Amino acid sequence: MKIMIITAYDGTNYCGSQIQPDKPTIEGKLNEALSELTKAEVKVTGASRTDAGVHSYGNVYTFDTFSHIPVEKFPLALNTMVPPDIRVMSAKEVRDDFHPRHGVIDKTYEYHLDDGFIEIPTKRLYSYHVRHRLDIDKMNEAAKYLIGEHDFTSFCSAKTEKESKVRTIFDLNVKTAGEQIYDNRDVIITVRGNGFLYNMVRIIAGTLMNIGTGKTDPNEIIAILEKKDRAAAGPTLPPNGLFLMEIRYDI
Repeated sequence: MKIMIITAYDGTNYCGSQIQPDKPTIEGKLNEALSELTKAEVKVTGASRTDAGVHSYGNVYTFDTFSHIPVEKFPLALNTMVPPDIRVMSAKEVRDDFHPRHGVIDKTYEYHLDDGFIEIPTKRLYSYHVRHRLDIDKMNEAAKYLIGEHDFTSFCSAKTEKESKVRTIFDLNVKTAGEQIYDNRDVIITVRGNGFLYNMVRIIAGTLMNIGTGKTDPNEIIAILEKKDRAAAGPTLPPNGLFLMEIRYDI
């Protein structure tokens, strides 16, 4: 049978999610735990390949097994075998031809910023510090220009291998959350789309950050899209502020 598991993880101590020889990865730890649990070699297939330092609340993996362990028991069993910075949140049986990178309705990511004069140490692994009060209204004004179907060449890494750079963003918004500590705020950029190019979310976050700090006007987003030039957009923000929140499927 084929099983789908929803996996949350803190990406700080890993060289990304995808398996790499002799390096700690999310897939590597899942493979080890599943193989030990089922007493057979197991290799998971992941939905999204997150970079080193990127976190997840909802990455999806599938694996095939002949194990007689009840599906609903896999999360509890696996969570005693993987490190404490990885957790399997749920498991269910899916059809044999299901693939976690196909049939995706949408993916949701968050990018977390910390805007205060001095960085708060406990946030350093889970947000990007901006020593400037961000203008949330201007960031949301700019975000509206990115909603819809566009060619996102300006918002992806030059290393992107996908031939088509056209993607659709269904929703993009910026908000503050939680209690303010000192003069620091948690500023969260949430983006939901049908798919994302390499570094696309981190570049969108960097561009909106520039708008929030006054370096760029909100309406300049239009020209940035039209130029189809990576140099036209803002910086690629570091991976530690990025969270894969959810992947939804047409199943």
